[in-house]
Amino acid sequence: MVLSQTERKRLQSKYGEWAIVTGASSGIGLELATQLALAGFNLIINARDSQRINKVENDLKSKANIQIKAVAADLSESNGVEKIIEASHNLNIGLLINNAGFGTSGLFTDSSLHEEINMLRVNCEAVLSLTHFFAQKFKQQNRGGIIFLSSLVAFQGVPYASNYAATKAYIQSFAEALAVELKPFNVDVLAAAPGPVESGFGHRSNMKMGKALVPSQLGVPILNALGKQTNVLPGLLSKILIYSLRTVPRWAKIKIMQKVMGGFTEHQRK
Repeated sequence: MVLSQTERKRLQSKYGEWAIVTGASSGIGLELATQLALAGFNLIINARDSQRINKVENDLKSKANIQIKAVAADLSESNGVEKIIEASHNLNIGLLINNAGFGTSGLFTDSSLHEEINMLRVNCEAVLSLTHFFAQKFKQQNRGGIIFLSSLVAFQGVPYASNYAATKAYIQSFAEALAVELKPFNVDVLAAAPGPVESGFGHRSNMKMGKALVPSQLGVPILNALGKQTNVLPGLLSKILIYSLRTVPRWAKIKIMQKVMGGFTEHQRK
């Protein structure tokens, strides 16, 4: 899947000339960075691993004649956000993609508190800090776009992924409200809520996911939706799951998600 020439021109016109993509070394983040590079955006790309993000920088430069700043920073650490903001100094940033995040799974009482707190810092605190800084910048320049990576688990409690689902509920609610607040200043906000995706996420969260989407199915639908709607469910599987649950009571949704996530994490409880 690639962006059409029309979409590339639209995105450049509304959000160019620099974009920031966190968590850009793999999965959806890498796919979004690749699509933006091919559309002619200069990029600030971020990931924890310096070798991996530097490799992405070299790969993208071989595909497109653009400028790239690779920022190796762990967003669970206090100086991680500062490094990204410093890299953006004096650049014409028009688009922020809050993609970095990870999940935990299994019984909450069996989890590592340190890991759960780090997830809150990456999935919520870092997103809050980056969004606060760049939303002010976009408001002042009267243009910009912000993409949040939500999830299908954001819309109800999810047993066996309780804290992770809660972080995504925060993201979904935050994005929906900001879309209204920032609209008068020509700043577009989009919450993208994909289903299970084949990436490093499943390995880190210790989940075995079936019928997962691949990142190449998601990048283009997400970017196409920016500026046209405030929520997008990229991928057919995401749409089927959300629409089929639309009329189900919340307590029943939780029971359904218990079965779904229970299947993903069953190997942990054997």
